[in-house]
Amino acid sequence: MFKNQKLLIVGGTGSFGEAMLSRVVKDKTNFKEIRIFSRDEKKQDDLRKKFNNKKIKFYIGDVRDKSSIEEATREIDYIFHAAALKQVPSCEFYPLEAVKTNVLGTSNLLDAAETNKVKKVVCLSTDKAVYPINAMGISKGLMEKVIIAKSRSVKNTSFCITRYGNVMGSRGSVIPMLINQIIKKKPFTITEKKMTRFMMSMDEALDLVLYALKYGKNGQTFIKKSPASDLNTLIKSLNIIYNKKNHPVKIIGIRHGEKMHETLMSKEERSLSLENKNYFIINPDNRDLNYDKYFSSGKITQKNIRDYTSEVTRQLSTRELIKKIEKNIKN
Repeated sequence: MFKNQKLLIVGGTGSFGEAMLSRVVKDKTNFKEIRIFSRDEKKQDDLRKKFNNKKIKFYIGDVRDKSSIEEATREIDYIFHAAALKQVPSCEFYPLEAVKTNVLGTSNLLDAAETNKVKKVVCLSTDKAVYPINAMGISKGLMEKVIIAKSRSVKNTSFCITRYGNVMGSRGSVIPMLINQIIKKKPFTITEKKMTRFMMSMDEALDLVLYALKYGKNGQTFIKKSPASDLNTLIKSLNIIYNKKNHPVKIIGIRHGEKMHETLMSKEERSLSLENKNYFIINPDNRDLNYDKYFSSGKITQKNIRDYTSEVTRQLSTRELIKKIEKNIKN
């Protein structure tokens, strides 16, 4: 499928970008060229030395800068868009910066992709975009709206969204922080023991994005069916893994913009979604502003449908979580 095609990974020096680069190189996907676009010249140099692969090209730039992203997208066939400001506390204090990168930067990328006749763009979103209560989630939710709005008018390019929760081991994930604390003999700092988060491995996140790349249609949103865990189970699991009886815990309370439970899909979206064994697929609402012509064919939402949250999804047992951590987190 990808023979002699060119791939661009936007935000390619982040945890997802590096993992995806490793995957496409390892799996021999036959991409003719793989471009890495990011602001971080140090990380680009690290990747250049690590992979030492002539197929990989590096572009310094920022999605906020139209000219740099337009140059990077020339002659590109497929794009993974992973550039984002995603730290919740930082975005709370600098919300306009989140808008500039997550919303306006994404708009710049989509315009450049359409101009340069890219075949498909897969954009990475987050569970925090559903019922957002923080600046990061609001900016990501608006990003999704921009993508869907542009998908209605685009002709030669397809725009898709992947939405997922906590990716184990990624930058900003709680698990590496807790592992670092237990190694350095510092107390676990957690918000609330009953707080739940989806638990997805990096490989599962990559599978989701590649699935959307292969099968996604314009405007669709893809969601991986994921189990979850509360922080109390996570602490128990880490104590067992590191042979600790009862590592000290410090409760710091919920931080700026955090939720007790995350939502991957609203009940409204779920009532309109398709699903298979591993994924939910949400089709875009392609109605125009003339709502009166659609009113007679409207459907009543089923009352028994619930939001798909980290509280109602399958909860991992301590044993299951230990296995998942040991398989996916490198110490």
